[in-house]
This record gives sequence, C-alpha cells and structure tokens, in this order.
Amino acid sequence: MRKREKISVITLGCSKNTVDSERLMRQIQLNKIPIVSDPNQADTVIINTCGFIEAAKEESINTILQATELKKNGKLKKLIVAGCLSERYKDSLEKEIPEVDVYFGTEKYEEIINELGGNLKYELLGERLLTTPSHFAYLKISEGCDHPCSFCAIPLMRGKHKSKSMESLIEEANFLASNGTKELILIAQDTTDYGKDIYDKKNLAVLLNKLSEIKGIEWIRLMYAYPSHFPEDVIEEIADNPKVVKYVDIPLQHISDNVLKSMRRGVTSKQTYKLLEKLKKRIPDITLRTTFIVGYPNETEDDFNQLIDFVKEIQFDRVGTFTFSVEENTTSYILGDPISLKEKNRRKDVLMKIQSKISNNKNKSFVGKTLRVLVESKEADYYVGRSYRDAPEVDGEVLFKYSSKVKLGNFYNVLITDYDEYDLYGELIQKES
Repeated sequence: MRKREKISVITLGCSKNTVDSERLMRQIQLNKIPIVSDPNQADTVIINTCGFIEAAKEESINTILQATELKKNGKLKKLIVAGCLSERYKDSLEKEIPEVDVYFGTEKYEEIINELGGNLKYELLGERLLTTPSHFAYLKISEGCDHPCSFCAIPLMRGKHKSKSMESLIEEANFLASNGTKELILIAQDTTDYGKDIYDKKNLAVLLNKLSEIKGIEWIRLMYAYPSHFPEDVIEEIADNPKVVKYVDIPLQHISDNVLKSMRRGVTSKQTYKLLEKLKKRIPDITLRTTFIVGYPNETEDDFNQLIDFVKEIQFDRVGTFTFSVEENTTSYILGDPISLKEKNRRKDVLMKIQSKISNNKNKSFVGKTLRVLVESKEADYYVGRSYRDAPEVDGEVLFKYSSKVKLGNFYNVLITDYDEYDLYGELIQKES
C-alpha cells in the first residue's frame, strides 16, 4: 500500500473495542499512514465489529454492507473487517460478504498493520490515539473471561481470561497522563479477576493503588466488576484511596436464584445481598451501577417480581436493562427463546419505570450539595460535565450556566440547584483544579 493512501477506522460496540481501535490507530500513525475520520474520504476502511448480541451483530453487518457499497461505487479501494463478529463468524462472513478484502479476529494488530504495508512497533504497543476527549481514557486491564455464563458469547470471541502485566498498564497509564488524561476508567470482561493468571492471586487492589500514584491522574473508575468472589481489598481501596472514585459498576443480571443458577453466574441471591450491604456499609456514599437481563428463558413471573422487589429495596443509582438475546453455541441456546419480544419489552419497561423514579429521588437528594465536576463540553448556554457518580456515555451529567472562566477538561466545584431523573443542574462556585 502506498503510504499516502488514507485509512479510516470505524469502531462498533463496547469500550473494549474502543481501546483496540485506539491501539491500532496509533500503530497506523506510527507507520506514517494518514488517518481520516470520514470513511468517504478514505482509500481503506477498517471496521472493528461487535458480535455480542443480536442488535450489535445487525449493526455490524449493516455497517459492513454500507462500506461494500462504497467499494462497489469505486469510492473505496480496500475494506478490512476485524473484531468480535469477525472472530466468531469469519467463515460465514467470507462466504456471505466476499466484497470484504480480508477478515481478521480480535487484537490482530500485527496482521492488520502488515496488511497495510507497515510494521508493528512492539515497543510502543501501549500507546494509543485517543478517540475519547483527552481528559479521560479507558484502560483495558485484561482480555477474555473464565466465567461460564450461559447467555454470554464473549469467551467464544475473546477467549480465556488474560491479564495484562502491571508494568505494561502503568506504562500505558503514564503515556495517557502525559497526554492530558485525568480520569482512567478500568475495563475488562471482569475487572475483579485481574492478576489471577499471572500473579497467582487477584491483584486489582494493588493495581488501583499504583495507578493512583501516577502524576496527573485524579480519578480512577471501576467498571465491569463481577459480583462472585468480589475481593475484600478492592472494597478497602475504594473506601480509602481518594483518587479511586466511590463508584462501582457490578453487572448483576438477576437476583432470583432460579435464574442465577440457570445463567451459571456462580453467585446466589443471598451472596449478592451480602456484597451490596458490605459495599454500602464500608463506603456510605458509593454510587452503584448495575445491569439486568429480562426475558431469560426460565424467568417466571415470580422471578421477575423478585427482581422488581430487589431494585426497589437496594435503590441502585444507575440501572441498565437488556432483553434476553438467544446466542448460538452458548449453553442457554438449548433453552430456546420462549418468552415473546413483547413480553420482554414489557418487563424491561416496568423495571426501567421503577428505576426512573429511584433515579429522580436520588438526584433530588443532591440539591444544595456541592460536587466536583469534570467539565467535558459546552452545549448552548450550558457547560456539561460529570461528577464521580457518572461514567461517560452510560450515566447522567451535570450542567451549569456558561462562564468565561471555564476550561474544558478541568475540574470545578458546582453547587447543585435542580435536577431531573437523568441529570443535575447547578451553579459554578469555584475552580477546583
């Protein structure tokens, strides 16, 4: 490939894919190959796909088909498809969409760079070309998953759990901090399993502590924390380390023992309650985010009612709800998909309506309080930012009126004066940092 030919990378799916694309784009950049954001201006398009659930697969397929039209019309010379969908369905995709020049699986950086006519810079694999605002970045601490969840196809696409070395993560975090990153958002298929494969023990607490020592890093946020065997020292680190925000994302998926057992989650209702009680007691101001699956094949009306009661009792700060998607080659596949889409959506709507009221009341409780806010953008007359309670893209925001003193990417103190079920509104009272 002539080096002057332009590359565009399209990223679909989760934040883990975002990190993969950012690493790939940095390697493309290091090989002095031009990168453009608009696929219509590119000679080669690389699509980093998602294959997690049916809706994500459909989006990936549609994006590929749109790119093949560009190629058919002579607007695109080369089309490369990579990522989870390609890892899972490569043989079928090659037959069904032969217009794609080459398919790669997940994390195939070297193969893709070679395909582009470049060479992988091994010593710089920790560097990334951020697609998020520079003040925050995702830090993927491990790959793959060892949990046997019946509904999940991630091990089919990402393989077994593989932790990244602490040294490489510290190096990557230092690179990010040197480029203006102030918030690290730790991600993985299961962040709480970090280190068990390379250090013979779960080592997340140590990693959190070491990351907090990096100059420039002010917030560290923990996502995708599996509830089974949640490390005690992680709870202590969140409670005691001022740079680790009092926020945990724990995908619980359900609370009924009947459903949890069939889901093969490795945790019981009693253990879940005990963990949440421990977190709330040790960290009274903690923000708890979770996700649930409704419409699982053996979810009865009684199971669903248990879930409703659970959400009402625990009063989560943030809740995401997904309808069950049957996935081939998972252990739940043999259960079929007996619950109608209409009923699944009804259950989702019921749960989210309950959570809406909870979120509204939670936000109301912050009126009159001051929050430290990381300002991210300006919309009309408002600056928009996030408090410790808010992960980007999935949670709420804090909005306050325009002030010429405000700089994007900085922290400010904001007095909360109003609210709705999603966002908080306030007044700037002083610069924090």
